[in-house]
Amino acid sequence: MSAETYTLDRRNLMVGALSSITLASGGLMASAPSASAQSAADAPEMLGPRKPGIYRFTLGSFEVTPLLDGQRPGDGPHPIFGANQSQEAVGELLRANFLPETRFVNSFTPVLVNTGGDLVLFDTGFGAGAPEGLGQLADRIAEAGYSADQVTVVVLTHLHGDHIGGLMGPNGPTFANARYVTGAREYDFWTKTAPGTQAAESAKAVEAKVVPLAEKMTFLEDGGSVVSGITAEAAFGHTPGHMVYQLESGGRRLMLTADTANHYVVSLQRPDWEVRFDADKAAAAATRKAVFGQIAADRIPFIGYHMPFPAVGYVEPMGEGFRYVPATYQLDL
Repeated sequence: MSAETYTLDRRNLMVGALSSITLASGGLMASAPSASAQSAADAPEMLGPRKPGIYRFTLGSFEVTPLLDGQRPGDGPHPIFGANQSQEAVGELLRANFLPETRFVNSFTPVLVNTGGDLVLFDTGFGAGAPEGLGQLADRIAEAGYSADQVTVVVLTHLHGDHIGGLMGPNGPTFANARYVTGAREYDFWTKTAPGTQAAESAKAVEAKVVPLAEKMTFLEDGGSVVSGITAEAAFGHTPGHMVYQLESGGRRLMLTADTANHYVVSLQRPDWEVRFDADKAAAAATRKAVFGQIAADRIPFIGYHMPFPAVGYVEPMGEGFRYVPATYQLDL
C-alpha cells in the first residue's frame, strides 16, 4: 500500500467513526449549543477601563505616594503643546512615539510625602464640583490610608486652578490641621498684580481659595525649606512664581517638577516648543531645559504633575531635549 493510499484510508476511517458517534448520540454533537449561543445572562459583564489611583514607594526614610486626582481626555496635544509649531510637525513627533495625533489624555497627580514627622501634600487637584473624572483627591487620600485631618503641610507649587481647587470644601478648609506653603513671588503676582484677561479667572480662584488661608501660609524664596529634607527651587515661566521641590532622604533624591513639563513627549523632547498655558513662554522653555538637564545629569527620578500616572520617571538627554523613561522597579528596591 502506498503512503498516499494509507493516508486517504485513515482519513476516511476517522470521518466514518465521527459520523457513527453523532448518529449513536441522537445527533447530540450537531445540536450542542456553542459558547457564543449561551444565555447572555451567563456572560460576564463589561466593567470598563480601570487604572490604579495610588502608588507608594520609599525614598530613604520618606514614604512618597502619588495620588491620581483624575484624567481628562481631550483634543490635542496640538495646539496646546507646540503652539508655535504646525499640526504636521507635532503629529510627526507623536507618530514617532506611538501616540495619536489629535487626541491625548491629561493626568493630574498631587503627591503625599510622609516624612515620619509630617504628612506633606503637594497640590490639591480640582476639588469638589470638578468635571466628571476629576476631583478625586479626597477619595485617593482615604484609599492611601490617611485622612485630610492628618495632613500637616500643604505645598502649592503654583496657583493654577487644578492645583488649588481642593483647598476648600463645603464647610471650609479641607485640610483643617495644616499649614500652607507657596512661593512668595507666586502669591504676590496673583494677589497684588492686576492679571490680564486670560488670567482673570485664575485670580478669582486664588481670591476664593488661597487668600483666606494667608495667615497660616509660609511664603518661600528660592532655596527655602518646607521641612527637613524638602527644599524649594525657583522654576519660573509656567507662572511668574512657579516652584519645583527637591526631596532628599537617606542619600536618595527625588524632584517634584510640578508643571515644568506637561507632556511627556512634546514638552520633554522639544523643550523649546511653546505651551499655551505658560505665562512667559521663553522663560518656561529655559526652565524646562535647566530643570530636566539637572535631573538627567544627576540621574535622579522625578514626579511631574501631568505625567502619565503614576507620574514617576527619569529623563536622559536626547537630541535637542530629553527622553522620558518611566520608573519600573527602581524605587521598589
